[in-house]
Amino acid sequence: MLTDEQIMIRDMARDFARSRLAPTAGAREAAGAIEPEIVAELTELGFLGMTISPDWGGAGADYTSYALALTEIAAGDGAVSTLVSVHNAPVCAVLDRFGSEAQKARWLRPLTEGGKVGSFALTEPQAGSDAANLKTRAVRSNEGYRVTGAKQFISSARIGWATVLFAVTDPEKGKKGISCFVVENAAEGFEIVRVESKLGQKASDSCALAFTEMFVPFEDRIGEEGQGYAIALSSLEAGRIGIAAQAVGLAQGAYERALAYAQERTAFGGPIFDLQAVQFRLAEMATDLEAARQLVLNAAAMKDRGEPCLKEACMAKLFAAQAAERVTSEAIQVLGGYGYLADYEVERIYRDQKVCQIYEGTNDIQKLIIARQIRG
Repeated sequence: MLTDEQIMIRDMARDFARSRLAPTAGAREAAGAIEPEIVAELTELGFLGMTISPDWGGAGADYTSYALALTEIAAGDGAVSTLVSVHNAPVCAVLDRFGSEAQKARWLRPLTEGGKVGSFALTEPQAGSDAANLKTRAVRSNEGYRVTGAKQFISSARIGWATVLFAVTDPEKGKKGISCFVVENAAEGFEIVRVESKLGQKASDSCALAFTEMFVPFEDRIGEEGQGYAIALSSLEAGRIGIAAQAVGLAQGAYERALAYAQERTAFGGPIFDLQAVQFRLAEMATDLEAARQLVLNAAAMKDRGEPCLKEACMAKLFAAQAAERVTSEAIQVLGGYGYLADYEVERIYRDQKVCQIYEGTNDIQKLIIARQIRG
């Protein structure tokens, strides 16, 4: 059961996605970029900083509202939903939970109400699922730190203003020697080496970064030295709920297009929806979609109640990501040859959904965590 406020937020996101995102998603992919106007509208509607208190420019919404909104945005354009997801959690979530009052004023407020975009730089070329295996170093000096190293697969770094960054401050302490920082992307020594060419979500830039003696003052370290690994892990529940919601939205977009096509396309004397084979395919798609949606809403509701929900968030992400692949593949099958063409959009959605099985922890990582949780 959704509250009136949750329904209002969902419907606002749906209207925005259908009127502003879906009609131009193909053009956005072709351009390989998200327009500044879209970022401005996301800010104005409160979608950049959804769960952050209004004291810091956020919308003050709950995680259920966030999941509902992100689902609708993803149904309109998966690439835009990635920007929204990464920006909200982990970027804003980390600053909100661990940032000082001064850091919130300096960094969080521009990210929630100033039209600025945030990035999250944890992954490195040799450290993806093994997040403790970082090589980027932050060497302490009298004035602050000098950061040298590389990051990989960093979403929104090209169009971003600030990046939450993780680096090793004490190599002898392993994962307890990792610290967290926030830096401007325009800082001297911060370099975007390349924007990756990808299978899908091409409008969302995924960047390789390099840092060369980049200076970071003490006041831009988030939390204490050595707290970085714990800070990174702190956002996993919210991040995985977000990606699960994104997967549901992508599946929803493909399902809606397939259903409409089946009702309009005629063959053998009537709409192809009347063919039992098509009905069964759509019935299974609808069931997958609803099951995934309920797993997401359950995890979000648990988080709203303050209950631990790592297992449920992982389950939601695992199932929703798998369901998105099944639903989008079946949507192409419903459309037949037209499903294979870019003009009918389901092929783009099929490509966009694949990454949901990879980022914020691969499917195999989700299974490992779920197994640990059910073992007791």
